[in-house]
Amino acid sequence: MEWFRANVFRPYPELLIFLTIAVGFLLGRLRYRSLALGAVTGCLVAGLVIGSQAKVEIDGPIKSVFFLMFLFALGYDVGPQFFRALRKDGLPQALLAVIVCVTGLATAWAFATLAGYGPGLSAGLLGGGLTQSAVIGVGSDAIAHLPGLTRAEAQDESHLVAVAYAVTYPLGTVLPALLLAGVLPRLVRRDLAEQSAVLAADLEAVEEDPDAGEGYYKHVLRAYAVDVQRMAGRTVGDFEAEQKAAGRRLYITRMRRAGEILEHSPGTRIELGDTLAISAVRGDLVAYDARSHIGMETDDSELLGYRTETLHVVVTTRSRDSGRTIRSLRHEEFMPGVFIEGHWRAGADLRVRLDSTVERGDTLVLTGPHHRVEAAAAVIGKPVPTSFATDMVWIALGLFLGGLLGIPALHAAGAPLSLSTSTGALLMGLVFGWIRSKYPTYGNLPSAAQWLMGTLGLCVFVTVVGLNAGPSFVPGLREAGWPLLLWGAAVTTVPLLAGFAYGHFVQRVPLPILLGALAGAQTTTAALGALTERARSQIPALGTTVPYALGNVLLTMWGSVIVLLMR
Repeated sequence: MEWFRANVFRPYPELLIFLTIAVGFLLGRLRYRSLALGAVTGCLVAGLVIGSQAKVEIDGPIKSVFFLMFLFALGYDVGPQFFRALRKDGLPQALLAVIVCVTGLATAWAFATLAGYGPGLSAGLLGGGLTQSAVIGVGSDAIAHLPGLTRAEAQDESHLVAVAYAVTYPLGTVLPALLLAGVLPRLVRRDLAEQSAVLAADLEAVEEDPDAGEGYYKHVLRAYAVDVQRMAGRTVGDFEAEQKAAGRRLYITRMRRAGEILEHSPGTRIELGDTLAISAVRGDLVAYDARSHIGMETDDSELLGYRTETLHVVVTTRSRDSGRTIRSLRHEEFMPGVFIEGHWRAGADLRVRLDSTVERGDTLVLTGPHHRVEAAAAVIGKPVPTSFATDMVWIALGLFLGGLLGIPALHAAGAPLSLSTSTGALLMGLVFGWIRSKYPTYGNLPSAAQWLMGTLGLCVFVTVVGLNAGPSFVPGLREAGWPLLLWGAAVTTVPLLAGFAYGHFVQRVPLPILLGALAGAQTTTAALGALTERARSQIPALGTTVPYALGNVLLTMWGSVIVLLMR
């Protein structure tokens, strides 16, 4: 180790970082049922162990750069749901998340005060007990700006954040899974799987759109040879008008006549021997019984092999379709052969329902023949082309503005109080992510790039934290004492119990949704995995979105708050 320390790690600390990340990700893959360390905790543990042996201090802005990337990506991801939580339809779940998060902060503050911890151990207790890794960075950043601390004292306190987090995180992951998936349903004498099945049936019963479904193709394309006499002589427009009057969505996209392919035209008359390409909603086509009304189904790869397209279209202010329903929109003259596959608003999947109102800024997913989809898109709004390129102007500008937002400081009792660049980056990510959801033609950040910014950003940060804290891990653990585990367990369970009591007895939220909301508010994905496994359903995940978005923001900000409370 001494040779590597002197000849590799000290002159080239970047190699030490990559080695630690590799080991950390391997540790993160260790799994027992639905529980796993995860990449972030794996990198922190690897950093602490390797750092205790390598004894290499890594300086420079690398921690800050990657942590700001992570926070901006986090805000960008949850921004639409965060602002949705501030609206009327999201307030009940938002209030539940606030109760969980505030109770978590109060519990951590109370037990840290009782144990006589400083700001470092207090922030680590909060972050590990509530499984919010971002607290490591935000807390350390806040400690570095505390007045009255020397640089060495601030570094010692920052190292203790990682120590307390590493000790309390495992129980912070396991206890919510046991509590939410096992203890609480038994406490109220409810069967989680049974409750989820009943709720799933109720949700399916209120589904309004006969097109919508899972596990099969909603929209189909078939070819039929015309051999029914009453079909001959009618125009394409007559056929489609008849289907519209009957409430069916069947369209003749094109036809073959005497070997020649004719494109869609409402005035074209149908003759015996023609082969029609029919695009339709599956259920409508089955109900229509095309064999008795048109003729025998046939296979014509050339006729059916025209270019199709699926296009995301943003409804713009100039569009006459803003404020209309899906039901009325899909029967417009520009929609024959074009189907609405999806409906998104502010990042939320609204699903396709006939009575859903289409508003400015919504995104509709259109599918059908290329030329018809393009024409419909031009009327509805502005297409959003699929791209794998990240809009770096948008992302870098957001990070810069977020950093600027965090710099100004107010002074209270002689102490500078500021958002810090980390909190500024998070808030600006929320705003930029929300703007992107309202105007999807700006700020493209593909999911793979967002994953890289978020996961690698946080993992590089905690790796450096672990490497720097490694030499002081054992002394820090001695200072904290093993009671830290007990305090961490309390910080984990008390907020969940408070949130459950409020959600079950006051809000009367259905049990599967409530448990999913609690897992989201405490940002513990392991608990959500245990919930869906025990429920044998994804129903609990329906309650997660808004609380998870709000929980990520509040718990991250608590990293600064608890440091100020314990200074």
